Amino acid sequence: MVVMDTTVPAHVHTCPACNALDGADGNNDGSFGIVESVVQTERGLRTTIRRAENRTADKITTVAGSMKFVYVHMAWFGLWIALNVGLAGLGWEFDRFPFGLLTMIVSLEAIFLATFVMISQNRQSARADLRSEIDFENNLRAEVWSVHVGHQLGIDPVHVETIIQKALADAKSRMDDSR
Repeated sequence: MVVMDTTVPAHVHTCPACNALDGADGNNDGSFGIVESVVQTERGLRTTIRRAENRTADKITTVAGSMKFVYVHMAWFGLWIALNVGLAGLGWEFDRFPFGLLTMIVSLEAIFLATFVMISQNRQSARADLRSEIDFENNLRAEVWSVHVGHQLGIDPVHVETIIQKALADAKSRMDDSR
């Protein structure tokens, strides 16, 4: 008598749609690799775009925060005003006093520059938050290790903490006195 195994292998789906999705990556292994692949590709594309946007914002913020930027704007404003009040003698007065076009252009530039600065500051803040989290984890790790090592060496943690509190109070007092 031949006994046939009627159990369904773990990687075979009972739903035809699931079987189709499972086989779409060319491998019927129980995972939906094609879905993962699409999600990973989309994430990668978003990350690439976000990285390019952030780099652009950082570069613009770096340029806008330089003296070269100030000098270029001083020259630009000087030339604009000279042309439009007739000092250049060329008759190119396209934005008469009170220079409404110049005001609009400078206002739009200020809006965009402020946005780029905020984007860069948000990135810096996110990096600082990450560093802070890593510092906290390392400090906690060091403290746990210190307590365990101290315990193994027979050091009284209450005595050590008392000394630390006194040292911190003295340091704060000296900082307050120096102000």
